[in-house]
Amino acid sequence: MESMNTEKVCNILNEIMEYELAGVVRYTHSAMMVSGPYRLPIVQFLKEQATESLVHAQQAGELIVGMDGHPSQKIAKIEETNRHSIKDILEESLGHELHAVSLYKKLLESVEGVSVYLEEYARGMIGEEEQHSLELKVMLKDFS
Repeated sequence: MESMNTEKVCNILNEIMEYELAGVVRYTHSAMMVSGPYRLPIVQFLKEQATESLVHAQQAGELIVGMDGHPSQKIAKIEETNRHSIKDILEESLGHELHAVSLYKKLLESVEGVSVYLEEYARGMIGEEEQHSLELKVMLKDFS
């Protein structure tokens, strides 16, 4: 069995942490911008996503510390489109979730066959992010 490139894995986890922290900001901002008759359930959904992004960032940070790495204090760049219709917010959220899936897949590729624990973590996170993507796709059906 090959050994794990801890530095590479910590770098990916930092990228995940920074992206999840950006998700906290993105979802919080989006929740404030929702208007219209469906505001309340969508605001609730977006606030839940913000809370979950924070938990995901904390989990990644704990893994970094557990591998003697140093968690970043940065957040990933957040593109501000200034488009705040519910459809735009949901589409941007879907894009965010799909990118998160790609980051967790990148982690999985780096730990596959070298750490069962990190493999299971990455797979679980891919599953969660894919579930969110599916939820958003269903929410967007009304807009097509």
